[in-house]
Amino acid sequence: MTPQELAEASAQAMWNDDSASQRLGMVLDHVAPGAATLSMTITDAMSNGHGNCHGGYIFTLADSAFAFACNSYNAVTVAQHCSVTYLQPVRIGDRLTAIATEVSRRGRSGIYDIRIINQDGAHVAEFRGHSRTVSGTHLPV
Repeated sequence: MTPQELAEASAQAMWNDDSASQRLGMVLDHVAPGAATLSMTITDAMSNGHGNCHGGYIFTLADSAFAFACNSYNAVTVAQHCSVTYLQPVRIGDRLTAIATEVSRRGRSGIYDIRIINQDGAHVAEFRGHSRTVSGTHLPV
């Protein structure tokens, strides 16, 4: 299998069991070794007391993109630490896209940056995830 085929097969294996991402209406738009792009439309059910998107949903979209990026090598990898910075409000009806990019991967540790943009290309949040590879694979080896 090529690295791209391995990333796609690993993503499909994960997606099949990812009820949270699926039930929130996320779409896995792209996956490659160390990278992933997911998108989601913000619904009324995702609003906070200010009438904007609750930050937890933005975090969840970014976290899912992070998960698909760091698991693209067929090694079970989990989040060790994550942080998010919200840059501007997200409105109900906005279509968000989270673009995950690998910054560093050494041994069992990785760092990934996830840029979250809206349908107009406005940068609405920035997420950084630190990953840790544990035992197991997504596909038979």
